[in-house]
Amino acid sequence: MTESILENLKLILQRIENACFESNRNPSEVRLLLATKTVSSENIKVALEAGQTLIAENKVQEVKEKYESLKSIPHESHFIGNLQSNKIKDLLKCEISCIQSLDRLDLAQKLHQRLLYEKKTMEVLIQVNTSNEESKFGVHPDQAIEFIKAVSQLETLKIKGLMTIGLFSAETEKVRMCFQLLKNIQQKVISLHIPNVLMKELSMGMSGDLETAIEEGSTIVRVGTAIFGQRIHPDSYYWNEDHK
Repeated sequence: MTESILENLKLILQRIENACFESNRNPSEVRLLLATKTVSSENIKVALEAGQTLIAENKVQEVKEKYESLKSIPHESHFIGNLQSNKIKDLLKCEISCIQSLDRLDLAQKLHQRLLYEKKTMEVLIQVNTSNEESKFGVHPDQAIEFIKAVSQLETLKIKGLMTIGLFSAETEKVRMCFQLLKNIQQKVISLHIPNVLMKELSMGMSGDLETAIEEGSTIVRVGTAIFGQRIHPDSYYWNEDHK
């Protein structure tokens, strides 16, 4: 398993490098995020020990389960799933440095209240539903700017950019439109100079479409199965945070 993870990792890093070359971008502008849902701590350690530094989970329960065994290895942890407000306290105990999936004002307000109580701040990305699919989480593109303005009022939340999942499709140009939409929102927000808002990060692109995402300006690509192998459940299962 170790060998296959290392080999897969090498292939993904090569794809990122090639995509950057084709797009006249510096590979240092694009970070690989390891999507580690259902991946054991031992297998995550293989990737971290190979020099990777950024991981993310979709479920708070998995963050908690793996936190102790991974905390001795230097790395950065993000959260990319649909966060329920009753799990905020648990998540903050596990040194998450960025929540990439903020898409509801009530969640933002509850997160802010908890951070105030703990005298902490949190980096966040605003998740936008660029594919217009009901099954996807995220703010509607037409409401993204107003949502960003509202969240920017909460001083504990440091907006660093945007995230989208994009369309699950083999038609590259349809997927590209999702990424272009996110880039357009980013540019509009930048032009507005909203206090407390940085639009540095565009988290978009996964193993099937990372080249297209990089062409359209992605700064973080999220890859899981192409490095760690297939999972037992379909992807849709992991984007819903349970209420247990």
